[in-house]
Amino acid sequence: MNQANPNTMTANGAALLPLILFLVLFLGTGTYLTMQGVEFAFYQLPAPIAVLPALILALILSKDSINQTVDQFIAGVGDSSVIAMCIIYLLAGGFAAVATATGGVEATVNLGLSVIPSWFILPGFFIISAFIATAMGTSMGTLGAVAPIAIGVADVTGIGYGVMAGAVLSGAMFGDNLSVISDTTIAATRTQGCEMRDKFKENLRIATPAALAVIILLYFLGQGETLPESGSIEWLKVFPYIAILVMAVVGINVFVVLGTGIILAGAVGMISSPDYGLMSYSKDIYTGFGNMQEIFILSLFIGGLGAVMKHQGGLAFICRLIDNLLTRFSGSTHKVSAPAAELGIAGTVCLANLATANNTVAIIVSSDVAKNLAKAHDVSPKRSASLLDIFACSIQGLLPYGAQALLLGTMFKLSPVEISLHGYYPLLLMVSAVLTVVFRTRVSKNNE
Repeated sequence: MNQANPNTMTANGAALLPLILFLVLFLGTGTYLTMQGVEFAFYQLPAPIAVLPALILALILSKDSINQTVDQFIAGVGDSSVIAMCIIYLLAGGFAAVATATGGVEATVNLGLSVIPSWFILPGFFIISAFIATAMGTSMGTLGAVAPIAIGVADVTGIGYGVMAGAVLSGAMFGDNLSVISDTTIAATRTQGCEMRDKFKENLRIATPAALAVIILLYFLGQGETLPESGSIEWLKVFPYIAILVMAVVGINVFVVLGTGIILAGAVGMISSPDYGLMSYSKDIYTGFGNMQEIFILSLFIGGLGAVMKHQGGLAFICRLIDNLLTRFSGSTHKVSAPAAELGIAGTVCLANLATANNTVAIIVSSDVAKNLAKAHDVSPKRSASLLDIFACSIQGLLPYGAQALLLGTMFKLSPVEISLHGYYPLLLMVSAVLTVVFRTRVSKNNE
């Protein structure tokens, strides 16, 4: 995707109004209906419909011609990161549907119940998700692989879907933030000019306390639940899950991982059940695709809306806002302190992520502001890269309209808002990062 420099664009705060309108309609309607006691309140106004007025408003606010604005929207829809997310949605949905129909989920749940101690179910899923995401470098691929198992375990143990989804989401965001092959890591290190290993060490210092706190929290949240006796383990039906987890750990491309999972799950179904043929297999895949329809459409619309808002100066406005706040804070004759500059970097990428719902894009569009602040105020490149990645991933994990919450909401049949409310690790990671910025002992970046 062609990333324009936000600093060279005309800042325009009004360009953010379409996003605000979408949030007001979607979150406001869901909140109001919840207060009225309506069941599944956040599903009454489908998110892809709630975003339509925002798209119309973006078209009205645009100073370009209708054709130019439509071209900007289409370019955003067709962005490689947006299309990649949508394909992951389809593959994850297809795998989940086939694995469920062929008995793979039930068999894998039985295996999990026989391996994970009853007192460690929730922390166990956090650690599994964290390990896979670190190896894969993607939270989305991790969620697609782990969520079906987590749902099955939640069903038989009585653990709430929201709590279980929060454990899986937390682990996925931990790995996405720390993995050296994650697109967020690559974007942060390349734009800030530091080595991946240095950024990893910097992140680890901040992430470790947050991860330990989440494990402790999940331990207490999982107390009181009793595990039923596990059934017999059908290793053939478990094999597709073992295969995709091994491939994920090895670091194979997420599309290959999920695609192979679909093939293996179908093959196992045909071997284990004479009645399961190619027609049943194809219908199950298509059913899985259909289950992802809402998130698929919304992701395309959000990608297009983000591109239009960026072209109209919305992201430039965010970057300028942070820069002006720091300038006013420091005054005309005083240098901004390192903590203030680091919080400025954090604020820039947070606001950019709120506007784009894509942590990688947010890092890229915030990178120049972050690099300038780092150079001017004695912040080392590894710290700047670490802050960009940490705060982008934190916000991404807490966004109800982010890809992670939408995917888990679809798979767990929960409101994406409820998924976001159980984002334990992203929230604690942000707290840990802020405390580190405020209280860390600093030396000159030249001596680091």
